[in-house]
Amino acid sequence: MNISELINPECVLCCPEVGSKKRLLEYISELLTKMAPQLSHSEIFESLINREKLGSTGLGKGVAIPHGRMAALDRPVCAFIKLDTPIDFDATDEQPVDMVFALLVPEDSTEEHLQILSTIAEFFSDEGFCASMRQCASDECVYQLLNHQEAQQISA
Repeated sequence: MNISELINPECVLCCPEVGSKKRLLEYISELLTKMAPQLSHSEIFESLINREKLGSTGLGKGVAIPHGRMAALDRPVCAFIKLDTPIDFDATDEQPVDMVFALLVPEDSTEEHLQILSTIAEFFSDEGFCASMRQCASDECVYQLLNHQEAQQISA
């Protein structure tokens, strides 16, 4: 499944101020209820926070991919937030995080879950892409760059 099929422009935000990892996960939970109205904010938050308890989803180099599995979902949903002010996310490299790609998948979609996580990680391993994302000052810019990056990976 392509990332462009999962991400909706209204779930791509540039520069919100969140202050902490917990507040960021709360914010993401609120955002993802737009894409999965059958789930409550608290259900999504609980899934994300429980995953974080297993180990931080902060990949390093300012990127985190919080994710969770939800029984009530029938398809994956995601959101992307680019923070103006990086926050501590307990990342492996101990660097603060400023780009967060959140993902929820159906409980039984193990292979698809891993494939999507791999695609997202590949996006953010591209230093040029990350630098371009950090230059964005609008939601539209971020959304367009995500779609452009996917198109480049597909054609490569």
